[in-house]
Amino acid sequence: MVTINHETVNTSFADPFRIWIYDDFLDLKQAKQLCEEFPKATDEWYTYNNVFEKKRAIDDITKMPDIHRQTLTKFNMGPALKWLETTTMISGLIPDPWLRGGGLHQISRGGKLDIHCDFNWHEKLKLDRRLNVLLYLNDDWHEDYGGYLECWDREMKECMVRILPKVNRLVIFETTDFSYHGHPEPLNCPEDRTRNSMAWYFYTNGRPEHEKSEAHSTMFQARPNDELSEEVEKFREIRSKGRV
Repeated sequence: MVTINHETVNTSFADPFRIWIYDDFLDLKQAKQLCEEFPKATDEWYTYNNVFEKKRAIDDITKMPDIHRQTLTKFNMGPALKWLETTTMISGLIPDPWLRGGGLHQISRGGKLDIHCDFNWHEKLKLDRRLNVLLYLNDDWHEDYGGYLECWDREMKECMVRILPKVNRLVIFETTDFSYHGHPEPLNCPEDRTRNSMAWYFYTNGRPEHEKSEAHSTMFQARPNDELSEEVEKFREIRSKGRV
């Protein structure tokens, strides 16, 4: 297993799926402002609170600070798309103006996001989801706070890459039915801290034949030592059909 902590890296992995990591991605002043002005979740945010996920999210840019709205919009524009296509060798990338599932994410102490593969089809746009792009905005983030992004093999036998969500770290990875990822260990940060990030998802009109499957929502996976029950397995099936 490879663990990426605080040391500055610009690297990529092909296994367990294609991942790219860029540190110090934005201008320092912009990254600092994004951290300082990251909003606290309100009743207008989505609340995910179930056995697999405990987090908050908002995709309505009209309810975000200007700096976050501008950053989200800029990364959905042509120059960023060109850079993403060059980096990932996926041509014809299309941004999501609705930011479905993306936008701002926030997780409080005790929160988590179990290992999963993401929804693979955008019903409104009728497009295939191909890339996840995450920008972490957690200044002075201690390793013992946890919140590592974990990337697991397709057999769900072991975590192969762990990435600390430190400030100004951009993580890109391909979206397939086997790009299993999440942060399954409950967050151990102080009560006054949260794990904050921005998320973009990118699409294409069609996808490689070997990646095609039935449309599905988020599909959570059990780790080898996770406790299983009939109730949990039933909810796993329900969650694969849509947000709850």
